[in-house]
Amino acid sequence: MSKRTKKSPAASFLSDVDGLRRRARKQIEEGAVTSSYKADRVHVVELLNTALASEIICVLRYRRHHFMATGIHAEPVAAEFLEHATQEQAHADRLCVRIRQLGGAPDLNPAGLLSRGHTQYVEGGNLTEMIREDLIAERIAIESYGEMVRYVGTDDPTTRRLLEEILAQEEEHADDMADLLVTLDPKKST
Repeated sequence: MSKRTKKSPAASFLSDVDGLRRRARKQIEEGAVTSSYKADRVHVVELLNTALASEIICVLRYRRHHFMATGIHAEPVAAEFLEHATQEQAHADRLCVRIRQLGGAPDLNPAGLLSRGHTQYVEGGNLTEMIREDLIAERIAIESYGEMVRYVGTDDPTTRRLLEEILAQEEEHADDMADLLVTLDPKKST
């Protein structure tokens, strides 16, 4: 009876381990981007910088709303604004890291934030207007991130996962703002 050697599941999955090792050594200066990366790296970095600008605008708007909140409902709403500002800053930081991993540079120049970002910076005159503006911005972010996820597709799974994670949190933010709006102004929320 002849002995048959079985290939391990990993061996049958990976094409050429020796080839993978050679390419990793040869292309070390490329950092995280390997030859299997399929997306248009320049365009992905551009999309991520657009998302970065939008996140920074949201941080600034939410922080302003946090400090400007007044009235009987101000304390819990201001706390929500601050929590969202902190989470938007975390999104911006994660986008910067990914941009660098792809060999790009995060565009943090304040001069062009509003022209690069999708969201707007609208101050709002009272608590209800602030919430409405934040909800509008979150809805814009949701649509933008959804389009980015579809664009990246399977060509860049790491960026896609990052965008999907941020998208999920933007949806939570929109839900929070919608709930606050119904609580503070039920007749205007419909």
